[in-house]
Amino acid sequence: MSVRLGVNIDHVATLRQARGEPYPSVVDAAHKSLSSGADQITIHLREDRRHIQDTDVEAVRLVTKKFGKPLNLEIGCHPEIVDIAIATEPDWICLVPENRQEQTTEGGLDLKSTEVFEKVRLTCQKLKENIKDLKISLFVEADEEILNKCSEIDCEAVEIHTGDFAKAYLNGEDTDSYINLFKASQKQCESLKIAHHAGHGLTGESVIPLVQNNLFIEYNIGHWIICQAVFDGLATVVSSLKESLIQK
Repeated sequence: MSVRLGVNIDHVATLRQARGEPYPSVVDAAHKSLSSGADQITIHLREDRRHIQDTDVEAVRLVTKKFGKPLNLEIGCHPEIVDIAIATEPDWICLVPENRQEQTTEGGLDLKSTEVFEKVRLTCQKLKENIKDLKISLFVEADEEILNKCSEIDCEAVEIHTGDFAKAYLNGEDTDSYINLFKASQKQCESLKIAHHAGHGLTGESVIPLVQNNLFIEYNIGHWIICQAVFDGLATVVSSLKESLIQK
């Protein structure tokens, strides 16, 4: 099974915003990642603009166009952000929940809520009407009812929230229950004809058992890559991670 690596460069922008300097450059990060084997670049334009800024979106989009690789833009269902996404025309949009008080995305979209479901459905409809050939993924939990709800929305993929699995792996806990859960979500997605992606909290180590079990066709990894790049360099980390995904 072919496996794609999406490199999330949000935390390059986090470092930049911490001091208000023009460095480090997200454009350079995107270029270096794609040059080193990344299959796509992922960025999250949050309503609170805590890392990625409006001008970053178009700048990174130009880099991905240069390499002929996809831009995967993560957004919430906020009208202002949706309009920016439409103006930028990324290849993929991943709809995620947002909470201003959260340190990072805390879980998947609660599509069991009628209000949330309808907001997501209408957002997907608007995006598809305004961006030609757009593909949409929904960031959700590996939950049977929620995955069935996803099939009622015009989307091509789900990105399964792997944060709890990643924490359990990092803490040395038994992760068999998570693997079985992901196997079930994979099987369900196959029957629903929805692509099965993964993201959140993954590291170079915790991603391996997922790859060994052929559970996902795409992995979006960010925080660990940027942290490890402090010691090994971004190009080395991305190329090594991509190689390990292929070999496993």
